[in-house]
Amino acid sequence: MTTCETGPGSEARRPLREVLREDVRTVLDKDPAAGSRVEVLLYPHIHALWTYRVAHWLWGRGHRVLARALSLLARAVSGIEIHPGARIGRRFFIDHGTAVVIGETVRIGDDVMLYHQVTLGSVGWWKDLRRPSGSRRHPVVGDRVVIGTGASVLGPVTIGADSRIGAHSVVLDDLPPRSRVVAAASAALPPLDTAAPLDSSALTVPEGTHAS
Repeated sequence: MTTCETGPGSEARRPLREVLREDVRTVLDKDPAAGSRVEVLLYPHIHALWTYRVAHWLWGRGHRVLARALSLLARAVSGIEIHPGARIGRRFFIDHGTAVVIGETVRIGDDVMLYHQVTLGSVGWWKDLRRPSGSRRHPVVGDRVVIGTGASVLGPVTIGADSRIGAHSVVLDDLPPRSRVVAAASAALPPLDTAAPLDSSALTVPEGTHAS
C-alpha cells in the first residue's frame, strides 16, 4: 500500500489514502464556505499541500531540482509557495492562500491554520550567511497555532503551541505557548471637510495615533 510521510519530523508513515482524506476533512471542518468534498478539491490550499507532499518526498531523497520544479508549479497554480524542505504536520490549513510563503527550514506542528499573505521566512541573507552551515533560518510553529492575514514570522524563532498571531503582526522573537499578538489598530480620525480647501494639516496624523 502506498504510504505518505507526515508530521514535522516526517517520521510517521500513513497510508496515502488516509492522508488525503484527512486533508479534505480538515478543510470541511475549518471553512464554513466549503460545501462538499468535491468543492474542496478546487481549493488552492489542497493543490499546494498535495504538491508539497510529493515535492517533500522527492527533496528528502535528493531529487532537489524536480522538487523545486513541483514547488514552482504549485505556486503558479495556487499562489502559495511552500519550500519542499519545510516540514508540515497533520491537519494543516491555509485559508484563501494567496501570497503565503513558507521557507525551507520551517517546522509546522499539527492543527495549524494560516490565512492569506502570511510569511514564515528568514530575516535576510546577510544575516543567514553568518549562521553555521545547516542552521535553521526559519520559524518553528507549534501545534494549534493560528496566524492571521498578512502576518510575518521571521527568523529561527519558536511560536509556542496554542498561540494566536493577529493580522499584519510582525514576530521576530520567540513566543511562549498560548501567546496572543496583535498589530496596532488604525485610528479613526475626524472626517475631512470636503467643502474647505485642502491643506497639508488635514493629512497630519495626530500624535499617538496610527494611520493605515
